[in-house]
Amino acid sequence: MQNLVTVFGGSGFVGTQAVRFLAKAGWNVRVAVRNPNLAYKMRLLGDVGQIDVVQANIRDRASIDRALQGASASLNLAGVLRETGRQGFQAIHAMGAKTVAEAATAQGVGRVVQMSAIGADPDGPSKYARTKAEGEAAVREVRPDAVIVRPSIVFGNGDGFFNRFAAMAQVSPALPLIGGGETRFQPVFVGDVGRALARVVSDAEAAGQTYELGGPGVFTFKALMEMLLAETGQRRLLVPVPWPVARMLGSVADFGSFLLPPPVTADQVESLTVDNVVSGQYPGLRDLGVTPTTLEAILPTYLYRYRKGGQYADQDAREMEAGRA
Repeated sequence: MQNLVTVFGGSGFVGTQAVRFLAKAGWNVRVAVRNPNLAYKMRLLGDVGQIDVVQANIRDRASIDRALQGASASLNLAGVLRETGRQGFQAIHAMGAKTVAEAATAQGVGRVVQMSAIGADPDGPSKYARTKAEGEAAVREVRPDAVIVRPSIVFGNGDGFFNRFAAMAQVSPALPLIGGGETRFQPVFVGDVGRALARVVSDAEAAGQTYELGGPGVFTFKALMEMLLAETGQRRLLVPVPWPVARMLGSVADFGSFLLPPPVTADQVESLTVDNVVSGQYPGLRDLGVTPTTLEAILPTYLYRYRKGGQYADQDAREMEAGRA
């Protein structure tokens, strides 16, 4: 079908925004997910009949072939932050990316886009980084004209970073600063990532390019935790955790059972040993006509739920002050 894009992993945090912007750009979108019954709301992101949801497993070539039938573009967003069962880094980031690229090529799909991550490195300290790099290389070997997109940590309503630590701060007297909290990040807004992905699917000049997506500010891990606590109105100790201790805790977390999800796994600890910022060697958001959104503008729109009093916390505080006057 002309103007049809298949989006693998399209019902996730980033995928939802990518599908929204693709629909706005006039694409017909086929959202390929493992559990279509959990993604029925995706159809509401476009006009009637514009968005379809189908079953596909990134580990199953036959289902990928079916999902790509008639498509003129393919966007692979499938990825995992933590290995669970058969959903491992190698299976999803490396082999899955290769299989999608091979299937798209076999069916004559004109544009192939693979989402990777800043920090993807064949010699990286974490398995996550190494398999992301392996996936990039496999896709480019099959499709030299493929587009690779590498975002830094992605923030926004429903993210897995700020929400995780804000929830932890509600029940814990302290937050951990892994490795002392000096690792640098360049958080990028999920809406900007979705807009950028829609652009590279359509832009002929994007063929063969690698894009690094970072926001307008660079922050240390400690600065991000301080910003989170200030926004949620919570006072918590920020406790530096040396790398050896962090590695031990991450290893325990990989095998233990907890009432609260562990802050980091062993592999994520290794990821934190290197900065997560754009290198400056590749084009980014502004090259795609996207103005980066600041962290300060977005955090208040969803972290209010962790404040005492929720979205009315500021109003309540003002009223109390007025009562004392």
